Amino acid sequence: MIATLQQQVNTMLLQQQGSRVEVARSQVFNGRIEEISTFVNTAHLYIRIKMTEEAAATQVAWVLSYVQGGIAEAWKDNLLDELAKGESEVESAEQLFAKIRNDFGETSEEERKIEQLRTIEQGGRTCDEYVQEFKKYYDLAK
Repeated sequence: MIATLQQQVNTMLLQQQGSRVEVARSQVFNGRIEEISTFVNTAHLYIRIKMTEEAAATQVAWVLSYVQGGIAEAWKDNLLDELAKGESEVESAEQLFAKIRNDFGETSEEERKIEQLRTIEQGGRTCDEYVQEFKKYYDLAK
């Protein structure tokens, strides 16, 4: 019994410590297709680390708070109207991420990585920076 209580206390302490972890917040998403994956991945990570105890509606609202400007603003307004009327199928952050990917025209992850690999340019980067990015896209495109 004492061992069980100690385990519960340790679990609670770990949960409290996890909430103190610093996590980068998402950048504002304005609908640009090349920013979809970065936005979704950053928001997903933040939710996973900082918002696991929050209700799904709160997580969705938090993600939508970072959807601003450009074509994304009107899209968000429409989605908020649908949510208010109970007409939206978005009930979780995961469903919202899928909707963002779909509605803003992102191709499959594999297709996107292949396209990035095909069009990568060195530009003003060092050779090492270029090689690391090439390897990243190559590994992801396999």
